[in-house]
Amino acid sequence: MNTTDALNVETYQGRDGYFGPPYIDQDEWMEKPIPHRRVHGGFADTDTRFTCYFPTEDVYHGRLIQPMEGAHAGHEDAFGGPMGQLLGGLELTARLGGYMVESNAGHIGDDVDHRAGDDPTLYGHRSHAEAAHVSKHLAEQVYGRRPHHAYVWGGSGGGRRSPLCLENAPDVYDGALPFMGGGEIAEHGTTALMKGAQVMAFASMFNVQRLLRREMGSVIDAMRPGGSGDPYAGLDTHQREELANLYRLGYPRGDEFMIFSPMGQIWLWSSIADRLAEQDSDYFTAFWNRPGYVGHDQPDAVAADLIDTRATVTRIVTPRILLEDSAYAGPEFAGMRVMAGLTAAGPDFPIAIEVEGAGSGYRLGVGITILTGEATGRQLYCTGHVGGLLQGDGVAEANLQRFTGVRVGDEVALDNRKFLAFCYYYRHHLMDDSSFDFLRLDGVPIYPQHTVPTMSPLMGVAYSGQYEGKLLWVHHTHDASLWPPQGTIYETAVRRAQGAEGAATKFRLRWTENAEHVPPQYAPSAPDRATTTWLIDYLPVIEQSLVDLIAWVENGVEPVGTRYGYHDGKVSLPTAAAERGGIQPVVAVTANGAIRAEIAAGDAVRLTATVEVPPNAGTLVALDWDFEGTGEFPLHHDLEPGQTAAEVTTVHTYPRPGTYYATARVASHRNGDTSDPYRRIPNLASARIVVR
Repeated sequence: MNTTDALNVETYQGRDGYFGPPYIDQDEWMEKPIPHRRVHGGFADTDTRFTCYFPTEDVYHGRLIQPMEGAHAGHEDAFGGPMGQLLGGLELTARLGGYMVESNAGHIGDDVDHRAGDDPTLYGHRSHAEAAHVSKHLAEQVYGRRPHHAYVWGGSGGGRRSPLCLENAPDVYDGALPFMGGGEIAEHGTTALMKGAQVMAFASMFNVQRLLRREMGSVIDAMRPGGSGDPYAGLDTHQREELANLYRLGYPRGDEFMIFSPMGQIWLWSSIADRLAEQDSDYFTAFWNRPGYVGHDQPDAVAADLIDTRATVTRIVTPRILLEDSAYAGPEFAGMRVMAGLTAAGPDFPIAIEVEGAGSGYRLGVGITILTGEATGRQLYCTGHVGGLLQGDGVAEANLQRFTGVRVGDEVALDNRKFLAFCYYYRHHLMDDSSFDFLRLDGVPIYPQHTVPTMSPLMGVAYSGQYEGKLLWVHHTHDASLWPPQGTIYETAVRRAQGAEGAATKFRLRWTENAEHVPPQYAPSAPDRATTTWLIDYLPVIEQSLVDLIAWVENGVEPVGTRYGYHDGKVSLPTAAAERGGIQPVVAVTANGAIRAEIAAGDAVRLTATVEVPPNAGTLVALDWDFEGTGEFPLHHDLEPGQTAAEVTTVHTYPRPGTYYATARVASHRNGDTSDPYRRIPNLASARIVVR
């Protein structure tokens, strides 16, 4: 392996004429997280940057592995840093026998390329493919041979873009594994900006957050295990209407806690608010002034939440302050602390302000315009708040700067009229997607309509479903950011473009039950129940699926998909493992034989976990119990080697009154290796115990 000689990029033959000659500005040996040669560079006359990570010769088995950053991307070192470790980072790449290359998706931060402007093909696939192509040129010099296969994968925004790479760069990639993706379908070769159902879906979710924030406890309780199953009890007509619409659009049942404890979804509003207002200014006026819109027809539905005022900045807040200052240690700040810990710009980057004089209206999504001082004129939007603490984000320069230059004493304008109008946006911008059909009667929209907006060009173009190679799609049943119906879209695209035969030979869809958009350790917990007792870490599923994708591409070993049903915006999985398929164990828990048990304090309850592993998915390697929602899982059951099914019973006594969720967490492994810390495929289930 060449670890010291200078790399030659002058002989590189580009594949896309837009990109100038490549350059290398960093070439260094790194010992962590594993020994590797790190090479950073870019292409002249563009904003496209890349980073290659070349592990040692014994690790390299001839594969290029290209992960893709989520959201709008814009960073070429996401997977090489702490953020990337959430999804395995370079160590995962090494276990797959490859080297890693990252692209910044052709742009820096949240801004567009200085020459390409709004060209979505650059950000969606061309920049990634060119970075992968030059990495092969460098790998040949480092290892003495080019990679024999190349794979692209990613979640969220990375799940949005990775199929585009396979579709549009067949000379570069052999396989793709998108997860938590979604988007629109169009003809192959489109260069148009994409329309996004996610914009309308999030509008509905933000509205339910707002309207039901005082009733959230009863809604969450109704949909938990052993609950009533009726989330509408106690709601008024308008609240019922909006919650039902949210479900019809596909919000995952059973994940209601995340409606009211949002993570990064509000980022989408902050990144597109200015664009929406520019593209469709008529809607934001009509909402307040014309019949057919809630703002005009039902002003009481929004009046109490209005904010239109000036406020004074009393403190500038950074991630370090949020994480270390005891003033922000309370549980109400948990979500903001999580997001602060994920800030890529560093611990001293100003992400929030405290203000005085904000009034009593609804603060999430409120526009924050800096009126005085060095940052005068900057437009941000509130992405998180507690009291007078407002976290903010914006687009382009505002995204890069946030509250940089803002000082104590500066004044800001707070105005949420745009956001309140956006809460009903989904009614007036219908997609062709069938999930919007309930808002039509005989094909005619119920509400006045406006042109469906286009997404940011940074999200790339629409899917076509036309590609060579293989694609294994993984989607989650409890994702509050990319809802389950989004997982059905690409299958539709492949069937349209390649027919049933093409889909059977080139496409698989796997569902991960009980997985959210982020691993549970990065999601806020409920006061009475740790997040890890109802959500799983999906990384083992992704790693096993990458292994299966490689086996499919290189050895023709077909991966198994998951069977599912889809009705009324709801994805349902069969309850029997053999019928469901996939690779995840299926588990059910009962308390005294039912999903809910009511007992007296001091009485024992009989808890039973029934577990099955789907055919050819391995054997059980772990079963652990958590009785009180702490997330500690203190009771471990020893399982007999080679078991593919088990029924395990234990008895537990609850000495104090309260409501508890007894949870069994299980894991399977393809090879039944109990000592292997990787690719342990998890699932869990709970029963409710009410102690009187």
